[in-house]
Amino acid sequence: MARFTFKLPDIGEGIAEAEIVAWHVAVGDRVEEDQNLADMMTDKATVEMESPVSGTVVEIAGAVGDQVAIGAALVVIEVDAAVATDEVVAAPESEAQAETAEQYEAENPGVEEANPSPPVGEGGARSAQPSGRVRGDDDTAPLAAPPHPSHAGAGPFPLPQGEREKAVLASPAVRARARDLGVDLAEVKTDGDRVRHADLDAYLRYGAGQGYQIPGPSRARADEEVRVIGLRRRIAENMAASKRAIPHFTYVDEIDVTELEAMRAALNANRGQRPKLTLLPLLIVAICRTLPEFPMLNARYDDEAGVVTRHGAVHLGMATQTDAGLTVPVIRGAQDRNVWQLATEIARLADAARAAKLKPEELSGGTITVTSLGPLGGIATTPVINRPEVAIIGPNRIVERPVFTGRGDDIRRAKLMNLSISCDHRVVDGWDAASYVQALKRMLETPVLLFAD
Repeated sequence: MARFTFKLPDIGEGIAEAEIVAWHVAVGDRVEEDQNLADMMTDKATVEMESPVSGTVVEIAGAVGDQVAIGAALVVIEVDAAVATDEVVAAPESEAQAETAEQYEAENPGVEEANPSPPVGEGGARSAQPSGRVRGDDDTAPLAAPPHPSHAGAGPFPLPQGEREKAVLASPAVRARARDLGVDLAEVKTDGDRVRHADLDAYLRYGAGQGYQIPGPSRARADEEVRVIGLRRRIAENMAASKRAIPHFTYVDEIDVTELEAMRAALNANRGQRPKLTLLPLLIVAICRTLPEFPMLNARYDDEAGVVTRHGAVHLGMATQTDAGLTVPVIRGAQDRNVWQLATEIARLADAARAAKLKPEELSGGTITVTSLGPLGGIATTPVINRPEVAIIGPNRIVERPVFTGRGDDIRRAKLMNLSISCDHRVVDGWDAASYVQALKRMLETPVLLFAD
């Protein structure tokens, strides 16, 4: 037998290391050529590592969350026949080693699967102890409360109602109220040492014999340690770097989208086989039409070189929530797409993001970003800039409210939406941001302008 050492290849320009985000094999597994071994995450994307040979896995480089340097050993495979490569090394076992291994496996069945081999190769994975243990497993339930005085006389010889009521602790006001309501205080539950008005209220709300419970203190969940790895770690690093390096400011304005929503409904009613329009493609059209007058917003700032690049094309980042965390795929050349093309591309990129199938080029090169929480949008947001961009736009939830028409005291029903924009104050002035949002507001409140030449 011979062994093949699969080293982590160069999987991106300027990438020095990658993080293990998932293993698809374990020590002892049989693998075939082109079978997926592991998922590795770089700053750009998640890449599947496929086996170039068939054989049995004998070593793997660390645990999920470890970093592996480019060129370091990732997996060692015992191949069925000699492979013509410099990476094949003979590794015969001595009889003593074999006997020791057999004895260990016999005495510790299943250990190999539960405890994979340590990292291989110098300069490879940076060792990290896997966590994920749950603390508090030995927590015990709180002791039962002492019996309530109303339980006195329970058993084969219960006390008469009057006597049971006297055994219940309650203030004269509570007793008088219970008497007026015809309530037997012995039937009223309490989580304290005496019946109070709140206990009477709960009894009246839920009724006798309805299994009502007096609200008690919430039980704490067990502590849990969750290792920050993969996409969640990238998000944490990027957001921290953005807030450290960029002096953010946020401007919020209210936009009347009544006519825009009416037009969107009309377009959807006659869309045929085209995708259903949300507000997002219409907003993107408005963004692309107004940006040429505000080139300082469609830009990237290289703070190390001290250079701001103002882009002519709009490569729009679209913040997308996935099970793994927030990703920002990029709609390339958004200014050249109509609303239907944008809707199609939005759906394609969102599906690819949630399936972790985005290509590296679909995750880089953005010049401005839009982030939306959809129906959860809230009153206003203060989005964090996607560095090295200098601006991010956040539409918020649409709400219906009465507004004055401007003709005396006439009032009409309107659909209103707050729009937030966060900017890098090093390169964007507050006046510029406010002026841009006003231009965006005029276009969204007169939506025919979206389709005007």
